Amino acid sequence: MNTFLFRKFAPFVALLGLTLTSCQPDLENDIKPSKGTADFTTYIAVGNSLTAGVSNSGLTLEGQQNSFPALLAQQFRAVGGGEFAQPLFSQNAANGSGELVITGFSSSGSPSINPEVRVNNQFVPVEQFAPGRAFVAAGSPLLERYTGTGNQNLGVPYLRVAEITTANYGRYTPPTPPSTTTPSVITPNATPTFNSYFERLLSGTDSKTYLQYVEERVATLKPTFFTNALGNNDVLRYATSGGAGTPLTTVADFTTKYNQLIDALTATGAKGVVTTIPNVVSLPYFTTVPTAGVIAQINATPIPATLVPLIAAQLGLPAGSPLPTGTRFALYVRTGAAATDVRLATPTDLLLLTASGFINSAPVAPGVFPGGIGLEIPGAPAATARALAVSSNAVPNSLVLDATEAASVATRTGQLNAVIVASAQRKGLAVFDGNNYFDRVARNGVFSNGVNNSASFVTGNFNSLDGVHPTPRGYALIANELIRVINQQYGASVPTLNPNDYRGVKFP
Repeated sequence: MNTFLFRKFAPFVALLGLTLTSCQPDLENDIKPSKGTADFTTYIAVGNSLTAGVSNSGLTLEGQQNSFPALLAQQFRAVGGGEFAQPLFSQNAANGSGELVITGFSSSGSPSINPEVRVNNQFVPVEQFAPGRAFVAAGSPLLERYTGTGNQNLGVPYLRVAEITTANYGRYTPPTPPSTTTPSVITPNATPTFNSYFERLLSGTDSKTYLQYVEERVATLKPTFFTNALGNNDVLRYATSGGAGTPLTTVADFTTKYNQLIDALTATGAKGVVTTIPNVVSLPYFTTVPTAGVIAQINATPIPATLVPLIAAQLGLPAGSPLPTGTRFALYVRTGAAATDVRLATPTDLLLLTASGFINSAPVAPGVFPGGIGLEIPGAPAATARALAVSSNAVPNSLVLDATEAASVATRTGQLNAVIVASAQRKGLAVFDGNNYFDRVARNGVFSNGVNNSASFVTGNFNSLDGVHPTPRGYALIANELIRVINQQYGASVPTLNPNDYRGVKFP
């Protein structure tokens, strides 16, 4: 993720003063703990980044310790739950993959967010760990390998349901270095779907699939209870790439593999809870940059007098002629590789959080406008207008989710959630409606003992600096919702947490 400052054409994020609100009693925790019809003796967790504890675009020891499975296991101990082993980073590698941090503030009070470099002197955000990774010697993991044998948190960041049967998903085959005879030739990585986060859970030569890993853990641990939070990445990876990257998982493929996973988790009679997929475009990653406001601000920016004769000449107008009435700056989006493959941005476009840095970037060449900025010229031929918004200068398609792509995400989310619910009902499992819950967070926020937690970027307490994953406070809130669903389904009285004991965004 690029370093970014919120400047002229980017959204302004006001850092609001924090007020302390007195805590109110939590009546739920006055009830005597009871396991109901569930058995929490041995708990395992299956999922991706939320299960692992990713925050601030990275996985760290603090994140692992505050993952929702770790928090659930802590509360399960009050009703007979046992120990919960996680693949924790050591204290010497506590920063894990590295993470985004606030390193300072601009004169207007906007935060400067940068990667904290800790992994082989390189920050590698979650979304970049697969399909590739930095070139290292074969058998040398990019992340510190977990050497324990009792792992119960099987969360693997970036993992999709579509990939649970992919062989060599955690076994890295490095590219062949250039030879002395052909120094420019590098053999591509033979494992393009490789995931470093899964690699650190396996031995150096292990080629097993994620599903096989789950089956192995179930056979060894004989779990009595589980959570399954897989599914988000089957739509999220498409959305965060602006529809230009990993495709949406097909319903047929998702159905087959999700049912295989549920069958594996219930093979020893375990009960559990599954989570549905949130409406990912309600996350701050998609809502923080106000597209309509950015467009309006760019449109209203006066064209400098020094540029008028240059633009007029490009339009073939006589020297000294004014520009056509209505000529103004505009925001353009790239749609293809050709120079003319650009279009005007519209208010229905979702500018991704990372688009902020591009729009604030310096011109790519002398005489070219800043990132994304071109001219809108009424009456000029479309080709002429597009030519004045150089293709290389338009906002890349990967930084914009258009209305059609957003609709595709919503439709597929609904279809995959129907599969999740049907699979859970088939086995009599509890269902946490993540779609509804995250919509509530986005619309009005959620309260915890008098404190509101919202999806507002940086200031909302719930989401971390990557705009997707929760803060420790957010994870505690999610854990409480899961506990409420579990209590209702199984007649249990698992005590909830006080989310206010956990931090939101960390300020310097």
